[in-house]
Amino acid sequence: MKRHLISAGDLSRDDALLILDTAEELARVSERSIKKLPTLRGRTVVNLFFEDSTRTRISFEAAAKRLSADVINFSAKGSSVSKGESLKDTALTLEAMGADAVVIRHAASGAPHRLATWVRGSVVNAGDGTHEHPTQALLDAFSMRRRLGRLEGLKVAIVGDVLHSRVARSNVLLLGTLGAEVTLVAPPTLLPVAVETWPCQVSYDLDAVLPKSDVVMMLRVQLERMNAAYFPSAREYSRRYGLDRARFGRLHDDAIVMHPGPMNRGMEISAEVADSPRSTITEQVANGVTVRMAVLYLLLGGSEPAIGTSAADPAVQTVPGGEL
Repeated sequence: MKRHLISAGDLSRDDALLILDTAEELARVSERSIKKLPTLRGRTVVNLFFEDSTRTRISFEAAAKRLSADVINFSAKGSSVSKGESLKDTALTLEAMGADAVVIRHAASGAPHRLATWVRGSVVNAGDGTHEHPTQALLDAFSMRRRLGRLEGLKVAIVGDVLHSRVARSNVLLLGTLGAEVTLVAPPTLLPVAVETWPCQVSYDLDAVLPKSDVVMMLRVQLERMNAAYFPSAREYSRRYGLDRARFGRLHDDAIVMHPGPMNRGMEISAEVADSPRSTITEQVANGVTVRMAVLYLLLGGSEPAIGTSAADPAVQTVPGGEL
């Protein structure tokens, strides 16, 4: 793997499978009463969040702590950033403190890429503007593979506010690398310029795509990023692109429903669908910790999958650098 994880497009097929396979091994840790490994003891991970976050920030913090790393949580609110400190000066401060990895979320697209030029440690993109969110795509792929047993050849529909969605961009790149067939479904106003250059298909008709889909990933309508009238009304959007019980019934019996969260229940997805047994939404949150453990482990600790068996005890699984 490369030193940083900035874009899902940076991952080769082998890199992506290495992360997913490592996460599969590390998932066994979450089933134990003591969920901690000594793998990253003595390493420092900084969570540098310039945007509000619940799932991603807590997920990265839990992942680092389960690997025994020291964690520093940095919030722009109440820090020198609120006094006008630049990203570069903040980065140099972290560098002076000896951060081994910096997990960054920033409102500006490209901020993680710039940060990577200023620090010697690894940089992990936890979401930059409307650009990318590679670890979300990895946990989504991990969730699909766990539920459906494969990624190659899966037909995945990504539905909704693609224009503002860093999750959609990362998923299109990663799933394409892993052999899935992705179709973006959205009104024309919520598709980005040059979407035809992306490795996917595009449709404006959700009802036509649903029966052919193995996975339907609903995207949150990001009202906070919208500065124009992208659709007539919330009711009209829900009528055309919301996943309700009737549309859910058009899916084949093994198809699953996903959502990166947080959800606008009743707008892009109904509560009944979100809470159904074929929804992976809560699993995605749990899988996020495991996948981010794998990312941090591979960037900071090891280069091989977390597989193997202790010669002394065949029941004990091991990872390079620590017992599982």
